[in-house]
Amino acid sequence: MKHGILVASLLALTLIVAPTGAFTTDNLLIAVDEDGSATITMNYTISWIERIAVFFKIAEPEQELKSALEDALGVPVTVASAESDVAAFSIQEFAEIDGTDGGNVYSTPGLDFTGAQAVLDRYWFAPLVEADFSPALTVVRFPDGHEETFSNQSAIPPLSHTVP
Repeated sequence: MKHGILVASLLALTLIVAPTGAFTTDNLLIAVDEDGSATITMNYTISWIERIAVFFKIAEPEQELKSALEDALGVPVTVASAESDVAAFSIQEFAEIDGTDGGNVYSTPGLDFTGAQAVLDRYWFAPLVEADFSPALTVVRFPDGHEETFSNQSAIPPLSHTVP
């Protein structure tokens, strides 16, 4: 009973006096391994509204991000770790590898973050949240250390890089 009263009180307080919350994707690192698998690490900032939702297990950002990645890539994604401001994912078969005389060509898929708003809209607190799903900085790192960087992009194009 006390739990229900607390949730109702927090919801009422949120609706009456709270400023709009925010979800911001700060950094996204995609580290491609030699075998074509990848580790994706996303740093994000969530407002106190989302922190309340996470606390009460109404929303689990890492599970939503996992689901979005699986939908976008069409391959299984594993949550490697998750904290309140960072989540890391492991993805097998992320990049295609084609051997050539000059080395291995790694081709990564494009990623589009614009569909993330639809996921957010499923939650009761969605009208209270201003979301920015475009990472301030995205880095795609290939096995040889070569990096491609993007700033404030809502979509990352497919990339190809040859590793000698």
